[in-house]
Amino acid sequence: MQFSINPDKPYHKQQLKINFMETRIEQKQLLLKIRLITLFFMAALIVSGITAFPLEKETKLAIQFLGVDTNQPTESYSKLQTWIAFAYQGISATNAQFPFIAYGSDWLAFAHIVIAVAFVGLYREPVRNKWLVSWAMICCIGIIPLALICGEIRQIPFFWRLIDCSFGVLGIIPLIYLKNLISKMENL
Repeated sequence: MQFSINPDKPYHKQQLKINFMETRIEQKQLLLKIRLITLFFMAALIVSGITAFPLEKETKLAIQFLGVDTNQPTESYSKLQTWIAFAYQGISATNAQFPFIAYGSDWLAFAHIVIAVAFVGLYREPVRNKWLVSWAMICCIGIIPLALICGEIRQIPFFWRLIDCSFGVLGIIPLIYLKNLISKMENL
């Protein structure tokens, strides 16, 4: 980078001004990246939460997509098809006889949406609210033992528990990147 030296100003003042401007540009770029990743994470939480509302409709769509006829014996289907058909039968039977049980899924959906709203603080002031990223990373790690232990207790097939674990693994990736960006911003 070249610049002319003003004889009326000492060289170091001009250099400080250029360094300050470069730092401001870098801060704005980091803030934009942080905000975009935060919005992505919030959107993922909201979508994940919203999908907990219509479980019966979703599982019905899944069995139709997979070509499953719930009147046929399960031996003729793959493990995935059998599991989705079994889940649909359980959800639809429960909703028909005990619809209040689905209220638990409603609270699950609400919790995802509320957690997403908490990230507004991170969006607005990332350095001040960096603790939120650490907390979310702990939550992502916690998904793995929860899915493996409670999934076993609730007789969830192992392959499905691995799918549940993937939410924690995939969720932590943008959070690690976010934590690094916030650290860079903090050190500017």
